[in-house]
Amino acid sequence: MPQLEMFVVEDDEWYAEFISYTLSLDQDVQVTKFLNGEDCIKNLKSDPDVVTIDYRLPDMSGETLLKRIKEFNQDIEIVVISEQEKIEIAVELLKLGAYDYIVKTKDIRERLLNVIRNLKKQSNLKKQLVNLQHEVEKKYDFEKLIIGQSKPIKKIFSLIEKAINTNISVTITGETGTGKDLVAKAIHYNSDRKRKPFVPINMAAIPKELVESELFGHERGAFTGAHINRKGKFEEANGGTLFLDEIGDMDLTLQAKLLRALQEREVTPVGSNKSIRFSCRILVATNKNLLQKVKSGTFRDDLYYRLFGLGISMPPLRERDNDILILAKHFMKSYCKENSQPIKILSRDAQKKLMSYTYPGNVRELKSVIELAVVLSNNTEIEPGDINFSEDDTLPEMINRELTLREHNLRIVRSYLKKYDGNVKEAAKKLDIGFSTIYRMLKEEEEQLNI
Repeated sequence: MPQLEMFVVEDDEWYAEFISYTLSLDQDVQVTKFLNGEDCIKNLKSDPDVVTIDYRLPDMSGETLLKRIKEFNQDIEIVVISEQEKIEIAVELLKLGAYDYIVKTKDIRERLLNVIRNLKKQSNLKKQLVNLQHEVEKKYDFEKLIIGQSKPIKKIFSLIEKAINTNISVTITGETGTGKDLVAKAIHYNSDRKRKPFVPINMAAIPKELVESELFGHERGAFTGAHINRKGKFEEANGGTLFLDEIGDMDLTLQAKLLRALQEREVTPVGSNKSIRFSCRILVATNKNLLQKVKSGTFRDDLYYRLFGLGISMPPLRERDNDILILAKHFMKSYCKENSQPIKILSRDAQKKLMSYTYPGNVRELKSVIELAVVLSNNTEIEPGDINFSEDDTLPEMINRELTLREHNLRIVRSYLKKYDGNVKEAAKKLDIGFSTIYRMLKEEEEQLNI
């Protein structure tokens, strides 16, 4: 199958044959000839990659034909072939979207063949980009990207579905490490903006004095070090999605400028007096309580209500039940595969240890813990000794966590058993409960692990 389908529009039959023959010297090119512009336009539905047009045609000018082709499909490349050597004509046609302008001289054959070579490279790059985009879309199938089966995560899936099917602004909240960035990517890459840019910016990672330049761009010479003109994130994200991560850390002065940009749908680069229009979807994320910041006066209420839209609150890992084990097995399998190691399994005691911890660092911490456990393990089964947490004593941490009474009791028992080296008698004595109570609680946990 030819890589390039080309139309040749030339009213001189001999010259049309000459151009067609020259182009067909490349076996990857298929050529169709037309003697006037109207016939070319009628056949555009066959979707050619490239059209060469004579500047002077009997029924319309080359400029008119160029405009009509571009109106039909902006992606069709156009090469103008003309006897006119006036530079201003060439410049005007290039401004209108012509790929190249070739004068009818004795070296036209080499010029045409060179154009074909360049267009083939460009076509291949476009195809690679489309294939890459398809891969990205598959990668961000959100029910595969965000791992879990718990009720809190199923609720998140439902909210993502609602966000995908609208253009409403979305505010993603949650503790550090819960996967707020994954939700933002899932929304973008499953929406109708998926073929446009996804542009993330972490507001907490940029020095205060550079945030305005990062968001709105700057003109050359606007400040020390501004050696060239630079687009801002709003302009980069045009047509796509702008993800403002850690929005709660934004300075009040910059909040006012952000609000104006969102209201006017335009930005003014630093050092410029010319506004630039933009059209992008806004997603924001924060680990702060924005409403509390509004009440304390550190976040503008008008910006809060402009941004908030649909709220998606990511649950902490400690509230996701057996998702801990589902995620652990997923991370373990991925890490083994990436490092060409045999797939390992978690021993029953290792599973219990993972379930007894509160994960202040959430999913990000679990991933780190599992990867280290795979490295430390000397066989195909990961044991409790291979699992290392940043906090050895989980009891003080869990007192501040929203757990059921049964979960609190079980973790207290686990903590005492660990403290007394698994001695049930000693743990029961210190807790002032019977042996059977501890065994019953451990049995219930065992049954839960088998679900």
